Amino acid sequence: MPVVRLHETYHRAPTGLAEHEEPRLASEAVARLRTVGYHVDCDDAFDTDSRPAHDLPLGASVAYLAEQIREATTTDEVAGLLTELTAPLDGVLAALQEVLAANAGFHEGLGNASDPHIARRLRHLADEYLHVTRTDLIHTRNALADRHAPHPGRSTCTEEVPATERERSAVCACPPPPRTVPAPPPPPFAAGLRR
Repeated sequence: MPVVRLHETYHRAPTGLAEHEEPRLASEAVARLRTVGYHVDCDDAFDTDSRPAHDLPLGASVAYLAEQIREATTTDEVAGLLTELTAPLDGVLAALQEVLAANAGFHEGLGNASDPHIARRLRHLADEYLHVTRTDLIHTRNALADRHAPHPGRSTCTEEVPATERERSAVCACPPPPRTVPAPPPPPFAAGLRR
């Protein structure tokens, strides 16, 4: 049962729980916390190596898209991944826009003097900034989809050593990625003349 207090939040066992159920519940709590990445110190009686299946947090699912983009070898792969972000009905950015709009609606009814301002600011973020981000990503996605090209610095590694290799080491036959020269910094911003 969640207990939320002014300066602390914790969980406790429900009242009326059978005595033999308490250790099982505590062990299950330890297992669930460790499954999602928390470090848990507990008595040996509650320690467990069990890791129950769970859904990934939404942030981890979105971060997985970034991991897939880092491993992508073609423009088509990245275009497909960007589609998950930019899809108009079920994309990540469309859902984020809904979250901002729902949060704005929530603030409109709270009653404090600052709440209408917060609601307007949230709507502005959704309608302006998020719209610009989404539009730019859509253009990027479309440009990548039209290229149909492999990334010159990435390839799918089979980790196989050619049979002609005299020394069968752990080094694969993939050519090393090309060295990239860092892009020069942008020119300094020219400030307008002062009068």
